[in-house]
Amino acid sequence: MSGIARMRSTVLDCADPQRLGRFYAELVGWEVTGDQDDWVVVSDGGRFPRLAFQKVDDYRPPAWPGAEMPQQFHLDVTVDDLEKAEAQVLTIGATKHEFQPSEEGDFRVFLDPEGHPFCLCLAEDG
Repeated sequence: MSGIARMRSTVLDCADPQRLGRFYAELVGWEVTGDQDDWVVVSDGGRFPRLAFQKVDDYRPPAWPGAEMPQQFHLDVTVDDLEKAEAQVLTIGATKHEFQPSEEGDFRVFLDPEGHPFCLCLAEDG
């Protein structure tokens, strides 16, 4: 099935694009492929798809699960071992969120260094 367009970038607003770019590069095993003062790109080495981080003056992080500053979106990443992955993301700068809505324990919610929520999701065969 072909769509109207092809996926190019997921862009996150932030205060420090370099810090957030390095965090996500380490999280997903990609590399920083573009680095300017106000714009950093992370990819698997190809041009697209990619993650990008843009500097926003007076950036305010989401306050999930509240509605005053909603998360607007979040990223889910798949891991084979939740315990091991949790220790690793905490080491690279993530924070485990106090609210953990998974009833089956098959995912965990974290905040990246700029406060964006993301989930470590257990691989279905893991």
